[in-house]
Amino acid sequence: MKILVTGGAGFIGSHIADACIAAGHEVVVLDDLSRGDRRNLPPKARFYEIDACDPKVRDIFLSERPDILNHHAAQISVSDSVRDPMRDAQINVLGTINLLEAAVAAGTRKVIFASTGGAMYGEIEGAPAGEDSPRLPISPYAVSKISAEFYLGYYRRQHGLRYTALRYANVYGPRQSPHGEAGAVAIFSTAALSGKAPRLFAARQVGDSGGIRDYVYVGDVVRANTTALERGDDDVFNIATAAGTATADLYRQVATAVEFKDPPEFAPPRPGDLLRSVISYQKAERVLGWRPETSLQEGVRKTVEYFRETANVKRETSPTP
Repeated sequence: MKILVTGGAGFIGSHIADACIAAGHEVVVLDDLSRGDRRNLPPKARFYEIDACDPKVRDIFLSERPDILNHHAAQISVSDSVRDPMRDAQINVLGTINLLEAAVAAGTRKVIFASTGGAMYGEIEGAPAGEDSPRLPISPYAVSKISAEFYLGYYRRQHGLRYTALRYANVYGPRQSPHGEAGAVAIFSTAALSGKAPRLFAARQVGDSGGIRDYVYVGDVVRANTTALERGDDDVFNIATAAGTATADLYRQVATAVEFKDPPEFAPPRPGDLLRSVISYQKAERVLGWRPETSLQEGVRKTVEYFRETANVKRETSPTP
């Protein structure tokens, strides 16, 4: 089948594009390269450099006629959404509507949508949150993702466009950007590998262990996406590990993998950050047959190795002064 991946030059989207091509599918990538990188693009994918909000997206859909829209293009920073809610809504809500309109016009059969579990349910105390848990967003980012899910339901009822929404926990792994405020594993890895102490943002006060998060490896997330090509129609699924890790413990995992001895630089809490977010994957296991397979230790090791190799390549290809 033909699969159009938005954000396919980015962190998660490029891994999905790779997997779809490896499975024998035809892949088209849309990405404006604001966060993505051309080096992540699979050579066999057709690439269009375009913003998801651009009206010309419709022309691409009508030309390509994809069977599946895999939508990963997004504004992904919680703190950026707090600083600029209008931009967050422009990209995550209006951009999604633009793509759904184009998909309907082109006769696309199904949408796989990258949603959020990490921000959807608000502060989570006790047992990991399930898909039926109350949605209590405390950031515009979470509100925009909830809104997009409602639009998926509308387009299913109004136009027959099937969908599967995957609510991710905190995804990490190779190709994640270490720039900005999202992606703790990537940020910690690159800082430690360069001999610099990374910042550890507090949960409540400077010097504490930071927030508790559910970290899921990108390879496991890719499996959920490829499974959703044929399963999970018109439903939502948490893609997570149901295990919570404090930021300080995550830092120790990375520091151990890098063999970095220095303590982190402690920083105050960030606006919009949750204290605790851990979500259940029981429904995904029951309906999709999906469960996480990569331990945090193994995932961190793979991620550190990727950034180590990337740093070595940069050193080898840098011009001699």
